[in-house]
Amino acid sequence: MSGRPEILFPLFASLTKLDGVGPKTAQILDHAGISKPRDLLMTLPHSGIDRQRRDSIRDVVAPAVATVEVTVGPHYPPRSRGRPYRVHVTDAQTEFQLVFFHARGDYLQRLLPTGQRRIVSGKVEIFDGIAQIVHPDHVLPLSEADDIPAFEPVYPLHAGITQKLMWKATRATLDLAPDLPEWCDPALVAREKWPAWKPALTAAHGPSAMADLSPDHPARQRLAYDELLAHQLTLALARAVSRRAKGVSSKGTGQLQDEVLASLPYAPTGAQTRAVAEIAADLARGYRMNRLLQGDVGSGKTLVALMALLCVVEAGGQGVMMAPTEILARQHLDGLRPLAAAAGVRLEILTGRDKGQARAEKLADLASGDIGILVGTHAVFQKDVVFHDLRLAVIDEQHRFGVAQRMELGAKGTAVDVLVMTATPIPRSLALAQYGDMDVSVLDEKPPGRTPAQTALVSTARMDEVVEKLRNAVAEGRQAYWVCPLVEESEIVDMTAAEERFKQLRAALGEGVVGLVHGQMPPAEKDAAMARFVAGDTKVLVATTVIEVGVNVPNASIMMIERAESFGLAQLHQLRGRVGRGATASTCLLLYQSPLSETGRRRLDIMRETEDGFRISEEDLAMRGAGDVIGVAQSGVPRFRIADLERQAGLMAVAQNDARKLLHDDPRLETARGQAARALLWLMEQDKAIRLISVG
Repeated sequence: MSGRPEILFPLFASLTKLDGVGPKTAQILDHAGISKPRDLLMTLPHSGIDRQRRDSIRDVVAPAVATVEVTVGPHYPPRSRGRPYRVHVTDAQTEFQLVFFHARGDYLQRLLPTGQRRIVSGKVEIFDGIAQIVHPDHVLPLSEADDIPAFEPVYPLHAGITQKLMWKATRATLDLAPDLPEWCDPALVAREKWPAWKPALTAAHGPSAMADLSPDHPARQRLAYDELLAHQLTLALARAVSRRAKGVSSKGTGQLQDEVLASLPYAPTGAQTRAVAEIAADLARGYRMNRLLQGDVGSGKTLVALMALLCVVEAGGQGVMMAPTEILARQHLDGLRPLAAAAGVRLEILTGRDKGQARAEKLADLASGDIGILVGTHAVFQKDVVFHDLRLAVIDEQHRFGVAQRMELGAKGTAVDVLVMTATPIPRSLALAQYGDMDVSVLDEKPPGRTPAQTALVSTARMDEVVEKLRNAVAEGRQAYWVCPLVEESEIVDMTAAEERFKQLRAALGEGVVGLVHGQMPPAEKDAAMARFVAGDTKVLVATTVIEVGVNVPNASIMMIERAESFGLAQLHQLRGRVGRGATASTCLLLYQSPLSETGRRRLDIMRETEDGFRISEEDLAMRGAGDVIGVAQSGVPRFRIADLERQAGLMAVAQNDARKLLHDDPRLETARGQAARALLWLMEQDKAIRLISVG
């Protein structure tokens, strides 16, 4: 199977082959992301207009669209410039006006000859007590009346594209669409009462009422499912290929892990024990592990990661723990060092700061295998970093780390197992879209010894009281974060907001008490400001959102979030997770500016009600949409044309199970359903997946 099947050729031909689409129109469509007939099929109408024939405009309640047969009466050209041109018409019951601005009289005389009958369709409005239709959408002779559908689909438009054009082009494309063999599981199609692919397209592009536009309509569900299935098939193929890649089996003895557990003042949670067992089983198998460890803030991911690293050390290998920034790498180092020491394992850090002799010595010890576990930033990728026997890479905070880097890391060892840790609880549907090629372990319990933060809402009008309270807390020796609002995504404006707040707090609380970090600072200055706060020299740290990922200051027990309503739920949750890490009772103050919008209020209420990151992420998805929850730029979440991840979340899990089962039963997609699935992959432009089959 080398290329696209011939049956699909018409859908991938030039748009100009379609009736009524010339080179200029094709260019306009191309700007809107429609470059071939297939894209037109995947652009579904988002609403519709009832254009069924009425006897009279009296049958609708203005303002509303009406389609009626009229007799054309006298024309009234404008008396002066800028005035409208009016044409009087009469339907079966009443008379009204058609109104045109900037229209040429000779054109209107031809369109609406006095005394003749025409079908007109447009929005009826009452103006000064007179019914009128301004610029009717359709004016047709009776012989062409059938050109107006009873229910007209309305398409999302771009500049220069009209509804009429979309209607004609989609009808022409539907005529081209071939009947394709069924790629969905027949039992699923029967259970859901879904139509086949082509009838589903015809129904989705030819709705007969508003209800047909709902994402729950069987035709829409079916088309969404096709898209999700193609996506999950691609991920399942990638997973199958990585599973065929030979890995190294690392069977831990459990000895070093036991020493660490014995040194801990508490027992691990059930979730931690379960995750460690899942990872150990993966490491012992002969294929490469590709696992996601998903745990809320404070669920104890670090301990699980260390157990995994010790597992490969016990088996005679080495492990590396990667962090996105130097601050986080040092923090992992501080957290892991005493534990590694309890097991007698040498743990070192490698960052861009290591230079000269010290660096050369570390590299030599890595190459000889003296260093069992290395903590580092992406400096670990440099060419001269050579491991003795690298077997496991633990990567902290996935979305700063693309698939490309995962592969680069794989090249460092023969077949490195990968464990990705994320503290962003991702709703299940998105996790499946983003990490569908990975196996997932979830930490859904909190270890003992943590005091949940009290969350309160305060209006910015009470700023003076808030600063006064902060002064008292600082006098008691407590530390606080003060996060400045997110301003229109501009780091420069964010910076000025933070600097202003810093000056005001410094004036109120005194010199040397307040520190500042923001995105525009040179990294060394940022690190120094953070270090002073960690050491407890500064008591209040004013920051833009740079602190949201991973900073751990147990003594910091107050989190102030200014203009909290401008943050997403997931971000608020991450920020709140920075406090409540020690035994002191901690507080998170959400400062909002009134009046709050309805969504703003709902978001802050959810924060006050729950600490459960997974519940928060599901709410976030429902409120903001998929692109925003993960941040589209680095999301890795595909852009679906039809599937709606918020409203059709359940379909994603079905698609994953279906795709994995299909490949399990038919790894080379050679059965009749397998061949149909190949056609689906071509149709959905998942050519990469097709190549993965040939790799196999």
